[in-house]
Amino acid sequence: METVLPNPIIISTIFTKPMSLPDTRRELDGLQKLDSQVIAAIYDRYFPEIYRYVYYRLGSESLAEDIASDVFVRLLEAVKKKRGPQNNIKGWLFSTASNVIADHLRRTYRRPTEALSESIPDLATSLTDEIDRRQQTDSVRQAYAQLTPDQQNVLALRFGDGYSLEETANVMRKKVNAVKALQFRALAALQRQIGEVPYE
Repeated sequence: METVLPNPIIISTIFTKPMSLPDTRRELDGLQKLDSQVIAAIYDRYFPEIYRYVYYRLGSESLAEDIASDVFVRLLEAVKKKRGPQNNIKGWLFSTASNVIADHLRRTYRRPTEALSESIPDLATSLTDEIDRRQQTDSVRQAYAQLTPDQQNVLALRFGDGYSLEETANVMRKKVNAVKALQFRALAALQRQIGEVPYE
């Protein structure tokens, strides 16, 4: 049976042009002053990306909402303590999201629980099809969990958030060729564990 990763979520309208240096400086200055309009603009701009990143990593809508919201609370707490981002808000947010995900996964592995499915199976779907689908999903999740954090990050950014190689390299603070190699190794590792995975 051929297992395929979920289709990449590519929404080109989400990506805005990179902010110019003066705009970035203005955004950072407004954040340092806890300007409510600037904070709201930062939230509106980055929340969807952080949410998609967390959702791709963990596969739970409610968990993605909770963690993405927590990242923004941590941003405000860090700014109040003068430990907020100095020159890259987006990088700070993704780094914090990655750390919160790692903390969550550590807690989960210490106290594993079986979550109830949020979706009710379609009654028209046979029981066998539903079991096959769940097994495929579980095998992909298990294989994904075996990847290194960098490999998980590159797949979440590239296929979960639909980032280009250049955008992914910028967020991960790596060169484009390093991101390509990391993506290739991550997909190869998944392929070894779950079968054929498309490289596109």
